[in-house]
Amino acid sequence: MHPLSDSGNPLIAAFPAELACDAEAVLAVMPDSRHQPHASFPVLVAGRQLLIPERLYNDEPPTDAVASLSSRQRQLLHCLYTRHCDGVVRQRHLEKVIGSTDPWVVPFVVQLVGEYVLEILVVICDELRVLATPGTCGHRAYGQFIVDNPAFFARTQRRVVSYWSCYYRGTYASFRGYPGCALLDLLRSAASGSAGRPWPSLAPTGAGVDGD
Repeated sequence: MHPLSDSGNPLIAAFPAELACDAEAVLAVMPDSRHQPHASFPVLVAGRQLLIPERLYNDEPPTDAVASLSSRQRQLLHCLYTRHCDGVVRQRHLEKVIGSTDPWVVPFVVQLVGEYVLEILVVICDELRVLATPGTCGHRAYGQFIVDNPAFFARTQRRVVSYWSCYYRGTYASFRGYPGCALLDLLRSAASGSAGRPWPSLAPTGAGVDGD
């Protein structure tokens, strides 16, 4: 386990400064990592830059250690473990936070949209259907995040298309039928609402898009 005070840990930077004490409490119950976190990517959340880890290699903490955390601290722990190297672990922790619209949760969810695990895309798509409804908390939270991070979302769109083309074209001959496409539609809808204009689509055109 990590020492109680771990303010030098780079994972602290994955959350706003006012959550640093909560993040330290989370790190204190996490088993030591087998490897250093694999790089990080910057995002803007409420005007502040956060650094989200690309991958974590820590084993999951014991159940009693997780139970000792506050509800906010458990939320932060689940966010971090959505970056785990094991897709099953990522999905398990995603399911604990996907219903939250707290702004620091949003980048962890959107990052998973641009990854390759189909089961995770289905979970996110099912839970984020509320984004189709303007005025909801989710619509505002995800829309504002995309407006604040256009390059990050553009990369996410390109990744969704790339993973469909590489791994799932045999199952979904039409990109329109792929769960990742439906997710991008929902996220662009939220972004359009926040931006006050249609958000650009990077979906492919031509053969395969409509099954032709």
